[in-house]
Amino acid sequence: MFKLFKVVQRELSWGRHHFNATVIARPFRDINDVTATRLNTRSPWTRKFSTHLREMVKAKKYVVVSHFVNEAKPTDLKLVEEELPPLKNGEYLVEAEYFSVDPYMRPYVQRFPLGITMIGGQIAKIIQSKNPDFPVGKKIVASLGWRTHTIVNPNVVDDTALQQPYILPDIGDLPASLGLGVLGMPGNTAYFGLMEICKPKPGETIVITGAAGAVGSHVGQIAKNLGLTVIGICGSDEKCKWLTEELGFDSAINYKTMPIAASIRKAAPHGVDCYFDNVGGEISSTVMYQMRQFGRVAVCGSISSYDADASSLPKCGILQPTIVFNQLKIEGFVVTRWNDRWNEGIMQNLRLIREGKLHYRETVTKGFENMFDAFMGMLRGENIGKAIVQA
Repeated sequence: MFKLFKVVQRELSWGRHHFNATVIARPFRDINDVTATRLNTRSPWTRKFSTHLREMVKAKKYVVVSHFVNEAKPTDLKLVEEELPPLKNGEYLVEAEYFSVDPYMRPYVQRFPLGITMIGGQIAKIIQSKNPDFPVGKKIVASLGWRTHTIVNPNVVDDTALQQPYILPDIGDLPASLGLGVLGMPGNTAYFGLMEICKPKPGETIVITGAAGAVGSHVGQIAKNLGLTVIGICGSDEKCKWLTEELGFDSAINYKTMPIAASIRKAAPHGVDCYFDNVGGEISSTVMYQMRQFGRVAVCGSISSYDADASSLPKCGILQPTIVFNQLKIEGFVVTRWNDRWNEGIMQNLRLIREGKLHYRETVTKGFENMFDAFMGMLRGENIGKAIVQA
């Protein structure tokens, strides 16, 4: 099929200057080339301009259509497309490169009305910008949810976001995905939760549940670097081997095959000083009864109960005797408490990586269409280290 072209010449004026303009008009959505030549001057020049119309960007996103009941189902989310409008001043457009799937997403999403984009963090590249503070080519860390493209306005607060977007710090040749793991929220959760809540001392003993996950594996390594005896609890022999042989944990307990109380007493005959709790439930009650006087408990999560029907949960274990007689300090926390110190945590963890004192592992699922499978796999404990989805 032949394309038709129309050439139009016009003489234009602008102040004291006069131009001959040649417009080559092409079909809709093609580039229109405009060539202007300045007249009546000793130094004539020609300029070529493009009046190309911006192609509409289509974003894909997962919308919450049903609140999760018991274990989440694929039908609780719906994959939809939307066309994004042109940028306004102060805005910028990003394209997601990596998505994070984390345990907190399971209970947090219940707080919000149906119709929202499924919550979660991502590493995204800025591909268009009308904001000098967020130039094209930079990468951001942001709570933008499960969506491929997003227009970000820094002046608009998203109620579903844990924090405002920020430029990914310079981490050299390390993978950008670490901004969602050891150099992001999980890393800061480990760092601040351990240092500020547990306040560990050299020579003490710490127990960590969910020890082979993104946070637990990180906590154990920091604790080991500080001179603690580190005991991890996880759900497979493969994970136990990883904790002890690669990460330097002193011992690891497979809760599916080993008696927890007896195993802790064997590994820590004098009792436990610090407990970093990622799972809650019966395991946590068992650990707390192994604690010494003035022990400290950092409650980070309760993944064992996230998929459970509230009416079928077991009765609460009686913890008051160990809390009272051992004078335990138990404190829950959300890492955004330390938003004003966020970069401190990243830099501390980056230093440990550079010094070879902090190792990481990522379980990477490829493809935005596999977000839900990666999410459920993480909740079931199928990942080792940080669970990531690569767009």
